[in-house]
Formats: sequence, C-alpha cells, structure tokens
Amino acid sequence: MYDKLIQILKQIVFIDSDEEKIYLNAFSPTILKKGEFFLKEGEVNNKLGFVVEGLVRYFVYKNDEESTLEFSKEGEFIAEYQSFLNQTESIQAIQAIEDTTLLVTDFEGLQTIYNKTENGNLIGRIIIEYRFGHLMRQLLSIYMHNPEERYLHFLKTFPDLVQRIPQYYIASYVGVKPESLSRIRKRLAGQIS
Repeated sequence: MYDKLIQILKQIVFIDSDEEKIYLNAFSPTILKKGEFFLKEGEVNNKLGFVVEGLVRYFVYKNDEESTLEFSKEGEFIAEYQSFLNQTESIQAIQAIEDTTLLVTDFEGLQTIYNKTENGNLIGRIIIEYRFGHLMRQLLSIYMHNPEERYLHFLKTFPDLVQRIPQYYIASYVGVKPESLSRIRKRLAGQIS
C-alpha cells in the first residue's frame, strides 16, 4: 500500500531510507466506502490524502444542486487546499465515487515532513502546482467552452475514467443535466461514425 506513495514521491525527488521512514510514519491507511466523504462542506480540511486505489470527486453546492469540480484517482493527492493550508471551513466536499483506499496525514504530519526531510517543501510545492494546474484548466473550460467542448475537455483530461464515473457526475462536471449530456454524446457519436 505504501509502495505506491513512495514510488510517486521518488518520481519527484530522491528520498533516502531515513526520509522514507518519516513519510511512512506520517501517513496511515483509511478506507472510504462508495458515497462516503473525505471532507464535507463546512468542515475544516485538516487532512491530506493519497489515493492508493479508488476514485473521488470534488463538488460544491450551487443553487441547491451539486456541481462537480474535479476528479482524483490512484496516485493523486486529495485535499481542499485552501481550507487545509488556512485551516478554514471548506466550501467544497470530497466524496468517494468508488470504494477508495487512502493514505492520510494531518496538518501536523505534513509539517513534520516539511521540517524533517530535505525536499519535503519541494514535494509539497510540486503537488500543489499539479493540482492548481488541473483546477485552472477546469475553470478556464467553464468560461471558455460550451457544454459540448467541456465534455470533449473531460474526455481528453480523464480518458481512463469515462467508464468509472457515473454519467450524472460527468454531466455535473460538464455543467449540464444528464439528459443534455446524453444528447451531446449522441451528437458526437454521430459525428465520429
């Protein structure tokens, strides 16, 4: 379980065996069943997760409806970073779409990593930059693309997740009702065939 975490970290920087122990001690396993929350709206995000297996979505409530912002899968870190870094209430929720196995650390655990490892701060910065890039692409897509283009953006961004994510979550991500997504998919299928 920890192998995947260490493998990802070693892709970023060199980690010696002493530092590896610090990382391993900072994270502990957690399992979320499908539908369970890693974070609910209004809670302070005091933990950082690494997805070992499974899939989660980030969403907000907009006009009493859920609006999906992002998805995270195996090998990715999850947190509502603004809430986590500032220790303020989150406006987002993070929910498991599938049964999900995580390695989780808390705010103090992350500070230990930053203070006791040579490249902990660098790893943290690179992970946040990666997440920021994903979120910026989604934000720009919302403002620059129509729903059909946003669906194509989804397909390009998450080709490996199309079969794993329920259509109503994909519709929420694209910003349309499920029936509108069905029409978009049919129209695009007609163009391809």
